[in-house]
Amino acid sequence: MEATWDLEFLFQFLDYLMSYCTEFLDEWRSNDMKVSIFKILLGWLVFSLLAIHVAWSIYGPTVNFMYYRQGKGSSGSVFPPLDSSLAVLPLITYGTLGHGNGLSSAK
Repeated sequence: MEATWDLEFLFQFLDYLMSYCTEFLDEWRSNDMKVSIFKILLGWLVFSLLAIHVAWSIYGPTVNFMYYRQGKGSSGSVFPPLDSSLAVLPLITYGTLGHGNGLSSAK
């Protein structure tokens, strides 16, 4: 008994799908403005996805290597360790009101 319900549901679903596809193709063939905009946006989406795929196939290994590089400074960070010989600018903190411009150098 359940098999007949499953087949009826499947045939009804296929009928809805065929009517939707027929209606979509009729709209696609028309020269309506919203169909033209849809075609342009669909073309832009397909072009963008294709460009991302091509760029990733070309530059993917390089990006992967940069992210998972081995050696000095690879303690889980993607950035190289800071060199201690570099000069560090003094920190600027907000002061209280009444002290000039409100900024004071941290000591």
